[in-house]
Amino acid sequence: MSPAHPTVIELAAASDASEHRTLIISLFAAFVVATLFITVWAGRQTKSAADFYAGGRQFTGFQNGLAISGDYMSAASFLGIAGAIALFGYDGFLYSIGFLVAWLVALLLVAEPLRNSGRYTMGDVLAYRMRQRPVRTAAGTSTIVVSIFYLLAQMAGAGVLVSLLLGITSDAGKILIVALVGVLMIVYVTIGGMKGTTWVQMVKAVLLITGTILITFLILLKFNFNVSDLLGTAASNSGKGSAFLEPGLKYGVSGTSKLDFISLGIALVLGTAGLPHILIRFYTVPTAKAARKSVNWAIGIIGAFYLMTIVLGFGAAALLKPGEIIASNKAGNTAAPLAAMEIGGGGDSTGGALLLAVISAVAFATILAVVAGLTLASSSSFAHDIYANVIRKGKATEKEEMKAARWSTVFIGIVSIALGALARDLNVAGLVALAFAVAASANLPTILYSLFWKRFTTQGALWSIYGGLVAAVGLVLFSPVVSGKPSSMFPDANFDFFPLENPGLISIPLGFALGWLGSVLSKEEPDKGKYAELEVKSLTGVGAH
Repeated sequence: MSPAHPTVIELAAASDASEHRTLIISLFAAFVVATLFITVWAGRQTKSAADFYAGGRQFTGFQNGLAISGDYMSAASFLGIAGAIALFGYDGFLYSIGFLVAWLVALLLVAEPLRNSGRYTMGDVLAYRMRQRPVRTAAGTSTIVVSIFYLLAQMAGAGVLVSLLLGITSDAGKILIVALVGVLMIVYVTIGGMKGTTWVQMVKAVLLITGTILITFLILLKFNFNVSDLLGTAASNSGKGSAFLEPGLKYGVSGTSKLDFISLGIALVLGTAGLPHILIRFYTVPTAKAARKSVNWAIGIIGAFYLMTIVLGFGAAALLKPGEIIASNKAGNTAAPLAAMEIGGGGDSTGGALLLAVISAVAFATILAVVAGLTLASSSSFAHDIYANVIRKGKATEKEEMKAARWSTVFIGIVSIALGALARDLNVAGLVALAFAVAASANLPTILYSLFWKRFTTQGALWSIYGGLVAAVGLVLFSPVVSGKPSSMFPDANFDFFPLENPGLISIPLGFALGWLGSVLSKEEPDKGKYAELEVKSLTGVGAH
């Protein structure tokens, strides 16, 4: 947890914040007011379930690509990756590669078939050829668990970010910030639904790309656009020398850390195609062609962004000492904002304060947009899969379904605030990697088997979802992420029986194996006619909603 006494960096940020308080608060307030206005405007146009869940399927491929980018480029991307690179050099950069390559799996295997096969949620696809109630219950449970894991990272990022900006050093103050983000998230989703959330994500994507281009340009300008000079200074300043630019600083110390790297890589590459808040974005476009086009746009935008995170991370390492970054936040989450302040002239200058405020406001915008998307995914799944189709057995009206979605948003928001407060000192990129591992273990095997394997059965789906979910979450609970290390969620406890920080190496193959085994051992005869219908529908779009 945070040190009891404020650090030098935190005091500097506090002093800087007090001198430029009006500027900082004005930027934050302007963004919050603007996004709330968009949300209320969109909320007035949200009249049906299709509007609430899928934005009325009115968004173009480019608009949805921009919104997907806004949904995907989270606090992990902006704060966590820059921090990981600033502290671990080459090994931190592996996060950028993993997050980007993952999009190829989503594009090639999932985007178009999923858009053709479902209406609002992943459960629609699974229930098409399986027994509705058990499969929808499993899909809804998995969606909510994955979303909450991802929400942890965003909440942790929000606490760190605003604390740095406003000079808040107490644990109580940081928890209050996490609660504020949670309340805003609940407001966005309950009022605006998918339309409001999509517009907020589009605005945020533009702001994030613009802000990142600005800082990247200023860092490169500082080093006369000589990347070799930038990397050399970063290596020298890190205290690690050439090892900073080579593999092994974080994932090469022991056999366990090498296995952790493999586990992380598998989780990152396979996780995106199973993330609920990304999957529901494919339903907001009118056709499968637009879904494919939106993923192409997203890959271009996200690819450019991740290339710039390399400059952000190594720039932070070149401009700041590792001790300064760790003193501000032990996981390195404040490296990008601190680098922005330094490149603007330092904490005592107006330029430094202005850049710190702008970049922090952009990062805050990032967090709000992503938490809104995550909350919408989980509340939609609860309302549409569990409430409407399991509890009410398909007899719920659209009005009742939307009411259930709004109430579940409040509940999920409260849970996220509580867990986010506990996770506020963990690296946000690492937390997101855990969400990727859970998604790849529980959701991805079931989606792929449903779409491409005719012998897949209800039992196979249940074994895959629940088995992958229990394995991934269970291994995380008994890993060094939760206990056993100074950087753990509970550093004083010691129940880290599983040595790896990411469970993907074990839980993802297990999810696939259980889906196969459950289907092979099932006495249920797969409905080959339904599979043939789903195959035609998923590949051609005939009969898609």
